[in-house]
Amino acid sequence: MYADLVFVGGRVVTVDAEFSVASALAVTGGTISAVGGRDDVTPLVGPDTRVIDLRGATLLPGINDSHLHGCAFGMASPPLSLDLGHPAVTSLAEVARAVGEAVGRVPDGQWVTGHGWDTGYLDECLRDASRLPSRHDLDAVSPDHPVVLYSFSGHATWVNSRALELIGIDRHTVAPPGGTVVVDEAGEPTGLLHEGAQALVQNALPPLSRRERADAIRSTLATLARLGVTSYTEPGLGPGGDGIMRGALGALTLDVYRELLADGELTARVGVLLLPTGMASTAEEFARNLTSVDVPHTADPRRLAIHGVKLFADGIVPNKTAWMNEPYVGGGCGSLCVGGDTDHERAAELGVMIRHAHAAGHQVGVHVTGDRAIDTVADAFSAAVAEHPRPDARHYLIHGDFLTDHSMRVLAAHGFGVNMNPTIKWTVADLEEEFVGAERAAYAWPYRAALDAGVRVASGSDAPVTAPDWRQGIATMVLRESKAAGRVSGPEQRISLAEAIRTYTIDAAWQDFADGWKGSLETGKVADLCVLDGDLLTVDPHDIPHLPVTLTVVDGRVVHDTLGD
Repeated sequence: MYADLVFVGGRVVTVDAEFSVASALAVTGGTISAVGGRDDVTPLVGPDTRVIDLRGATLLPGINDSHLHGCAFGMASPPLSLDLGHPAVTSLAEVARAVGEAVGRVPDGQWVTGHGWDTGYLDECLRDASRLPSRHDLDAVSPDHPVVLYSFSGHATWVNSRALELIGIDRHTVAPPGGTVVVDEAGEPTGLLHEGAQALVQNALPPLSRRERADAIRSTLATLARLGVTSYTEPGLGPGGDGIMRGALGALTLDVYRELLADGELTARVGVLLLPTGMASTAEEFARNLTSVDVPHTADPRRLAIHGVKLFADGIVPNKTAWMNEPYVGGGCGSLCVGGDTDHERAAELGVMIRHAHAAGHQVGVHVTGDRAIDTVADAFSAAVAEHPRPDARHYLIHGDFLTDHSMRVLAAHGFGVNMNPTIKWTVADLEEEFVGAERAAYAWPYRAALDAGVRVASGSDAPVTAPDWRQGIATMVLRESKAAGRVSGPEQRISLAEAIRTYTIDAAWQDFADGWKGSLETGKVADLCVLDGDLLTVDPHDIPHLPVTLTVVDGRVVHDTLGD
C-alpha cells in the first residue's frame, strides 16, 4: 500500500528509547509506516502520495500539553475575550484603552470580559507597589457596561463600578471564606476581588451556553493546531467546576466535547480528569459526588478519554497559597499554616479522598503547590496502593513545584508521576523570591532533581494561566531564564533538550496511558506529527520559541499547513 504522506530531507526526532534521529518518515492510513532514510520510504511513494521535502526542518511527535483547560482557554482568548496579558498590554492605561474599544463593539448593558492581566507587568504597578487595579481605571471608559477582568493566575478578578452595582457588592458585603473584597481607605470596594470573593462575580454571571462552550473549544483547537499540539489533558470537568469561569470546567463541557467528537470536530486528542468537587470539599462530599458522577464512555477513546479524577490539596496560586513546611518571606504561611490540627485534619481528608478514588479504579491527579502538600499527597498515594493493590495506577502530582527528596523517592518507588509547568516558572521567576526566598525560588519546579530521582515528568501550560506554547516551555527547561528580566533561576535544575522534549511527548503520553501507541515516531504508532521550520537540535535555545510550526498532523490528517504558503 502506498503512503499518504512521506517526509524526506529533515531531522526526524523519533523520541524512541535511544532518542534516535532519522531523516525520513512515511504515513499510511493514519499510522507511521516507515522511519529511517530516503531509501526506506521511496518504495511507499505512489501517484497520490504527498512528498514533503523538509529541507533540514525538524519533524517531531505531535506535542502533548498534559495540563490545559481547553474550554477555559478558548473562553479567555480573543475573539471571545480581551487579551490583557503581557505583552498585549503593559499598563493600566492600555487595559482601559482595550476595554473602551470593546465597549464600542458590544450592545448596551452587555458584559465586557478580559483575561490575563498581571500587576508584575503593568507599568503603574511596577513604579508603585501600592498601586493596584481599581474600578476607577475602568469607569471612565465603561460607565454603563459591566466589566469583569480575570488575572492571569485566577487569583484575582477586577471589575468596574457598574459590575459592583449589578452584583450587589458594597461596603457592607462580607466576602466568602478564604476571599477578600479589597476596600479603599474610606471602606468602599475598589473593584478588586481576591480568591473566594471572586465567586461573588462568578455567581452573578450567566453560565456559558452549550454553543459558547463549543465555540471556546473550537477556538482552542485552532490555536493548538497552529502550535503543533495534537493532544492535551483537560484537568478537571464536572460538578466541582460548574461555578468556575461561568462553568467552563463544568459537567456540561464534557458533554460538549462528546458532541464535537461525534461531529468530527475534535482535531486533537483529549484526556479528561473528572472534577467531582471544588477546592474546599470534604471527603464525605467528594465520595458522594464521585459515586453519583456518570463516567461516560466515548465513541473513540483514543480521541476522547476519561482517565481519572482531580483533587485539590492546597490553594490555587503557586507561591501565594501553597501548603508549605516553612513560612513565606515576611511571615505569611499560605492557605494552610504550618503545624497544628489543620495539617492533620486536611491530611486525613485528602487520604480518604485519594483512597476512595484509587479503590474505584481511577487515575488520581492532585493539585499541589507546596512541599507539605506534596509530601502529604505522595504518602497518601503510597498508602492507597498498599491498601488496594492495583498495577500501574499512574497517579500524579499536578504542579509539584516544591518536590522534596522524600516525595520524589515515594513517587519513583511506586511509578507515580508529576506534571510541571515550565512556562509558569518562566512567567513568575522574577517575583518568586518575594514570597518564598531566593533558595526556594531557585529550586521551584525542580526538573533536574525529579528526573535524577527516577520520577516520570510531563509538562503542561495550565492554559489559560500561560499560553500553550511548548516551545517556550522547552527553552525554559533548558535555560531556566525568566520572562521579564531574563535572569537565571536555579541553573542546577536545567535539563537537556532531549529530556525536555520527552516531557511534552512520550512522558506526557505515559500520563495518558497511551505511550504504547503515541508520543514517539515509531512504526505502528499513530501519525501525530509536528514540523518546526529549523533544526531544533542545533539552534540556540533562546531562539526555540521563535521557530515557526509549519505543519501539524493528527491521526494522519493535516490540521495545520503553511508549507504551501
